[in-house]
Amino acid sequence: MKKLLLTGVLCLAGLTVLSAKSYDIVLSTPTKVGTAQLKPGQYRLKVEGTKATFTQVDTDKSVTTDVKVQTNEKKFDQTKVDTTKDGDVQKIQDIELGGSNTRIEF
Repeated sequence: MKKLLLTGVLCLAGLTVLSAKSYDIVLSTPTKVGTAQLKPGQYRLKVEGTKATFTQVDTDKSVTTDVKVQTNEKKFDQTKVDTTKDGDVQKIQDIELGGSNTRIEF
């Protein structure tokens, strides 16, 4: 019975990883996310639990940072990145994930 239960849990965990959705964002200027610095370019964003991973499309380089996940009552129509200026660099404050009701804060 324990073996069957463990197998079921592992299958569910695998389905969760396979179903993780990614979002495409484009940064036009150097941008800080958490403590990491991102270069301008196109990124694929994947959120799993309280971690967000930004993978640069051209180089496949990834940066992972902690996030606070909030749930909105209504779904967001499109992905929206909110930034503030921090010296010469933009700093991401939060991202609304289009097609979902999830907002992540940094």
